[in-house]
Amino acid sequence: MEVNSFFKTSTARPENVLVARFSALGDVCMALPVVYGACRANPDVRFVFVTKPPVTGLFINPPKNLVVVGADVKNEYSGVNGLRRLFSELRQQYSIDAFADLHDVLRTRMIDIFCRLRGVEAARIDKGRADKKMLTRRNDKVLEPLEESTERYMDVFHRLGLEVDTSFRSIYGTECGDPQLFSHITQSKNDGEVWIGVAPFAAHPGKIYPQNMMRQAVMQMSQIPGVKIFLFGGGESERAVLAEWAREIPHTKSIAEQRHGFAVELSLMSWLDVMVSMDSANMHMASLVNTPVVSVWGATHPYCGFSGWHQNPDLAVQLNIPCRPCSVFGNKECYLGDFRCMRSISPQTITDKVMQLIQ
Repeated sequence: MEVNSFFKTSTARPENVLVARFSALGDVCMALPVVYGACRANPDVRFVFVTKPPVTGLFINPPKNLVVVGADVKNEYSGVNGLRRLFSELRQQYSIDAFADLHDVLRTRMIDIFCRLRGVEAARIDKGRADKKMLTRRNDKVLEPLEESTERYMDVFHRLGLEVDTSFRSIYGTECGDPQLFSHITQSKNDGEVWIGVAPFAAHPGKIYPQNMMRQAVMQMSQIPGVKIFLFGGGESERAVLAEWAREIPHTKSIAEQRHGFAVELSLMSWLDVMVSMDSANMHMASLVNTPVVSVWGATHPYCGFSGWHQNPDLAVQLNIPCRPCSVFGNKECYLGDFRCMRSISPQTITDKVMQLIQ
């Protein structure tokens, strides 16, 4: 991997490391196992992870040497002056002597500059943008797997002279979450029951399997003996769709009717036998609790490096067609106009992957 020449590799281990990832939920989920691993491999180092306030609740059972800070960089700490004030406050409170930039956007680059001006060492992630462009371009694609985002995060810590323990499997260790946390949703899991999660939505159309086809897959899975299916979603339109599915499909319950919070949803996910998800945050949330994920990929591709932590690549559902991947994030219009990358996947294919795991 090409190392940013702007920052040199550390020759001395830092004592208080600021780590930043201001981004979407799924990206922070991917960072969590690496940050926990860095904490455990360097118990004498304090790590201060700064991110957006809504996602701080993800950090359940954190290592003792991890501090999680929610910073509103759109309002309270907006602009250059706001970011300078944020950095100064964190540096003063936690004696920051190194910065791990896991994001590489304008905001974190500004913090990089503040670090340089104050003699604080920094290392910035190499996102491999050029390689991703070659992977997703329309013609002459270079269809080769790129480095996982989690490996890119690890490289940042390595350049600061820090090791990363990669043994993370779940925020609950070898156990599952406390079932009392979701007792208002369902009773505890009984012997012989099969619990399946289905998260059929994503941020962009290129990552969403057609609703009518996913409904067929859910209907097929509802015929599994002893099954309970939990539907995950968030937005207003998603809640309406999932509520309708829950009314019409047996053994199915939507948990999207209200916001339960990360502690509740992660605990429930830890008891699932399998999660069916798009290339979305729910794939990464399930990965945080060691739940196997049958992931469905359309415009995007696992080769871009955004797979779930320690997920089995054989569980990915995708088609080998010339047009994909056409997008890193799934936010582009389908230039063929029909999203055949998704529509050509049969509901039975998804159900068969699920059956492989539970039989």
